Amino acid sequence: MEQKKERYIVPAVEQAAIILKIFESSPTSHLSLTEICKISGINKSKVYSILNTLQKYGFVTRNLAGNGYSLGPALISLSRKVLDNLNLPRLAEPILAELSEKTGGTAVFDLILQDNVYTVAKVENKQDIGIAIRVGLKFPLTFAAHGKAIAAALSAEELKELLSRPKLYFYGKPERYNEERFLKEIEECRNNGFALELGEINPGINTVASAVLGPNNKPIGAILVFGVFSAEKAYKYGFLVSEAARSFSKKIGAKI
Repeated sequence: MEQKKERYIVPAVEQAAIILKIFESSPTSHLSLTEICKISGINKSKVYSILNTLQKYGFVTRNLAGNGYSLGPALISLSRKVLDNLNLPRLAEPILAELSEKTGGTAVFDLILQDNVYTVAKVENKQDIGIAIRVGLKFPLTFAAHGKAIAAALSAEELKELLSRPKLYFYGKPERYNEERFLKEIEECRNNGFALELGEINPGINTVASAVLGPNNKPIGAILVFGVFSAEKAYKYGFLVSEAARSFSKKIGAKI
């Protein structure tokens, strides 16, 4: 059966797939032609032709200096199609239900769409007397706990671009933003796997969030739990939220 399947494998397409997988597993975002040839075992002229073809359709891009290649923007739209087909809210609901049960708070999944995040799934705990939230609610990308969690999942270059925006809502109002404080919290988030917002924006309501990664290992949103629980419990729940986000990310194709 396997031999029959192999008869229908197109070598050039297989080699292109191998090259794309090399980019996926590479610890760096840029690879030179020589590096790709060495890892793939494909001769230089074929690799060069394949890269040129992939570049034509936006699947790879060549560095401005001309000394290497990176994955291209066309893969973003393909990834989005994959995510759409997965029906993310439905997949998130069992994970949110478990989180809500364990924490006594409201658990939500926020999805990134351009410069905002939208609440696309939620599970409320009836014992929680916190704030209500509805599906479809929109927030700025950089807002509060989910903004910090998403920022912590970005590369250094992506984070620099995000922080160049004229208005940042990590602490609610843009004028409250403090870079030194923010960078310290981002480092803590990367170490712990979650970000906190402890009643600064909504007094009495504490929030914990962790980024959800898509098939390209880039953040596509965040899982949050919020409620009237204490700051100490918020920190404890953070590890539950982090594990839930990791589990969900793996479920939708992230390599963690």
